[in-house]
This record gives sequence, C-alpha cells and structure tokens, in this order.
Amino acid sequence: MQPLRAAYLSLAVGCAVFGLKWTAYAFTGSVALLSDALESVVNIVAALAAVWAVRVSRRPADENHPYGHSKAEYFSAVLEGVLIVLAAFTIVREAWPRLFAPAPPQALGVGLLISLVASGLNLLLAVFLVRSGRSARSPALVADGQHVLSDVVTSLGVLLGVGLAWLTGFWLLDPLLAILVAANILWVGWRLVRDSVGGLMDESLKPEELEQIRFALHQAVQGLVLEDKVIEIHDLKTRRAGPSTFAELHLVVPGEMPVAEAHDICDRLEETLRQLLPGARLTVHVEPEFKAKHSTFTIG
Repeated sequence: MQPLRAAYLSLAVGCAVFGLKWTAYAFTGSVALLSDALESVVNIVAALAAVWAVRVSRRPADENHPYGHSKAEYFSAVLEGVLIVLAAFTIVREAWPRLFAPAPPQALGVGLLISLVASGLNLLLAVFLVRSGRSARSPALVADGQHVLSDVVTSLGVLLGVGLAWLTGFWLLDPLLAILVAANILWVGWRLVRDSVGGLMDESLKPEELEQIRFALHQAVQGLVLEDKVIEIHDLKTRRAGPSTFAELHLVVPGEMPVAEAHDICDRLEETLRQLLPGARLTVHVEPEFKAKHSTFTIG
C-alpha cells in the first residue's frame, strides 16, 4: 500500500480505537483505562500529522526546495513525540489524586472486553504501519507504527493490571498502572524525538549501512583500479532525509583521463548505489591524482 493510503488507514483505525477505549473508560471510570484512551488521542493527532508529512514529503523538488521535501516527515515524528509527553503529564494529573483515595471502577467486565477489542485492532494496525513504513522508507509511518505498537503493549499491561485489581480488590493498582503507562510513553516520546532530530541534523547512516556502501563501491571499481583508471575513492559522506538517502564522495582518477570517461565511471558508481539503496542520490567530485590520500584504495 502507498504511504499516503497507509497514513489515512492509520487515522481511520485510530479514531475507531479511541472511540472504543473511551467507551471502556465511560463504563468503568478507571483512570488506568482513561490513560489508555488518552494515548489513543495522541495516535489520532499523530496520524493526522503523518498524513500531512507524507503528502508534503512526496512532492517533487522545486526551485525553492532543490533537494525535495522529504524532511517534512521528521517534523511529524517530532510533533508526535511532543504530544506523547503532553499526554503523559495529563495521565499523571488524573491519576495522582486516586493514589490517596483509590476507588473501585464500575462495570469492569464490559470495559475490559471493549478495551481488549480495541487493542487487537491496534496490534494489526501497528504491524501494518511498521512494515509499510520500512518498505517505503517512511520515517513518519514507522514512527506512527512504533507508537501504536507501544500503545498495544501498555494497553495489555493495563488490562492485566486492572483485571488483577478486580480479582484482589487492591484498587490502588488502578492509579499506579496509569502512572506506569505515563512513564512508558514518555520513554517512547523521547526516542521518537531523538531519532527525528538526528534526521534533521543530517546524521550519517548506520555503521552497517556504511560498510555495505563501501563494499559495493569497492566491487564496482575493482577492475578499474587494476587498470589504473581509478586511483582511489575517499571522503564518503552520507545522510538520510525521510525516504531519501544522499551520499557524496571524491573520485581520484589520472589527470589525463577524458571527461567523458570519468563521467562514465561516475555513472557506474551512481547505479551501484541506487541498486543498493533505491532512490539514493550520489554526488561525485572528480579529482586528479595529486589529490590522492596515498593509499591503494580508500573509502571513507
């Protein structure tokens, strides 16, 4: 499924799940179930942000944005992280008074059943979003899916805890669980913000990805090195912007090499990188031999 359709599906399911969880809270009055419902509000807002981000990031490059609009997805993930933090503080505010005056929720059987159905829907959505986001290289969808998955985990914890309180009569578990949910989603929010800020700050690709690129480039020019057509490659730099990967490197060739021949080598390197990372954009700076760093073959 295309990223935009996946984002719309996330929005629709998020609204349905919130309706179910709020109904469960309305039946019971449990602050733990309220915390679960409030996290779903964040899911809805995050899904709206993901729809916007995916739409913007897919716009082609223009005069004002020659490198495209792909970083828009990081703003969506940052917004989601901020909303998670706000939801966590709201949960704590609601749960804190119950720590000192715990009260048994009402109609827990119905409420827990409704919440369980909502969690099942969320689990299916989370798996779908993470898979779709990774396939489309969409940070917004992956972030949305990871948050929904964390929502599933906390929801199951809440259901088990409230069920245990129901069986034992230890109603202090209700506000305690709500506060634990708040702490968990704070951690999720921090991770989302951290990853998104890394993208906005043009962090390099992960070490294992860099190693794959180095190996592929080495294979692509190995024969040319033996023929003295390529002296070395150095200063490999990479960054990721949403679904796009950008890389640049310096290619050292003999000074007397014709421009057309050097250009053909650059084309070969670009095609190698695109096969490894579909949609990747490579910039090659061609240099004469006196710019070499005095090694047989260097990348990085």
